[in-house]
Formats: sequence, structure tokens, C-alpha cells
Amino acid sequence: MYTGSGRGLEAVIFDLGGTLMYFDAPFPEVLADANAALLDGLKETGLQLDEQAFLQAFDDRLEAYYDERASEFVEYTTLYLLRSLLADWGYSEVPADSLRPALEGFYAVTQAHWLIEPDAVPTLQTLQQKGYRLALVSNAGDDADVQTLVDKAGIRSYFDRILTSAAEGIRKPNPRIFQTLLDYWGILPGRVAMVGDTLGADILGARNAGLFGIWITRRADTPANRAHSDTIQPDATIASLNELPGLLENLGSKG
Repeated sequence: MYTGSGRGLEAVIFDLGGTLMYFDAPFPEVLADANAALLDGLKETGLQLDEQAFLQAFDDRLEAYYDERASEFVEYTTLYLLRSLLADWGYSEVPADSLRPALEGFYAVTQAHWLIEPDAVPTLQTLQQKGYRLALVSNAGDDADVQTLVDKAGIRSYFDRILTSAAEGIRKPNPRIFQTLLDYWGILPGRVAMVGDTLGADILGARNAGLFGIWITRRADTPANRAHSDTIQPDATIASLNELPGLLENLGSKG
């Protein structure tokens, strides 16, 4: 539980998807195109696959893993899941490097639909100018995908560190992923705020790590958030990022 004071807040950690960026299309439709790109990439490596059966198996494998990681808070990369599925299909010796182009084709399709929120850069600029330390922590199955999105949005320069669950092997709300940043900064948890759209990852994660949890709600009307609305309560709520500097200033003035 957060035990610091508003006056002592020195750093802000941001979530990425649903917080700083948003997805501009129906995901199932985009996923179908991404799967097609993945198949094209796999065929270029020489793999012979029953396309529809393989895609169904890949989707089933992802869905089962998504259910598992929601309770275990451990991250296995999309590359790992793809290699394990190919092994089940008799391709146990496929080098990871040969699969990266296929995954890059998959993610290139989804990346085209992730857009920066209009108030993200102005907010980051303001907080940086006010002297806050900034970082980003994203739950994601592919670190390179997140890094590409950050560069596409032009926001890398605002952050001291950019951590992903794919690279760290653990997911929010596991407090260890936040502790990595606290150790890097040398800042006590009560002096750090976490801003995100997901109650079960961002806000519970903030609580677990002793951070000040700020829930941004404009993209937060999801089944998972509705399920947690009675049990996970943020320390503060904002509807948009442009409210954040004023909130932090108000917290500081009140102590």
C-alpha cells in the first residue's frame, strides 16, 4: 500500500498501451492480417504448414498462455511460444534468428494501428521540465515490438528506462518489475507514481510495490477492469494525460 506523501513524489512510471498510445482499429480484424503476415514469413523460411490448422493452434496457444500469465505474472515471449508450437509440429530445430523476420512481419501489421495520444508528448514534456524522473513499464510478449512503438511515437528521450515484461521475464503487477526501476533511481517507492489504464496490472502493481497508483480511465472500459472495479481502488483517477501535471502539483501542495 502507498505510504508516501504527494510532496515527496519525484518520479512517474507510465504504462504504454491504453495510456500513452491507443489502438485505432478492431483488434480481431488486425490480428487476422497479422497472422497472414506471420504465415508468409514462416513459409519464407521453408516451413511446410497446414495454414488454417497452424493459425488455429497458434491462437489457441496464445489464449491459453494469456490465461496462465494473468495469474502467474511470468512472461514468456511470443518467440518462445512460437518455437514451442513449431516443435510440437515437428520443427524442433528452427533457430530463433530465422523466426524473427516472421515475427517482425506480424508486429509490423499491429504497429501500424498503435497511435500516440495527442496529449502524451505535451504531458511528458511538462513533467520532464518540472524535474520528474520518468520511466515506462509495459506488459508485452515482444520487447522489440515495444521498443519500435516507442521510437515510432518519438518518446524515447523522455524516459530514463523502458522496461518490458518480455525482457524482464515478469509482468505487472509483480512488484519486482517496479523494484528494478526503484533500484536504478535510488528512490523510495512512496515517492513514485504509476500511471496506467489497467486495474489488475498497473494499479494493483502500484499497490504491491508501494507506489502511488493513478488510473487513467479514457480507454479503461474493459471487462477486466469492470471485474476489478470493486476490489482494486486507485489512489487517484484522471480521464486524460493532460490532467496529470495538475494532479501532481496539487498533491505536492497538499503534502
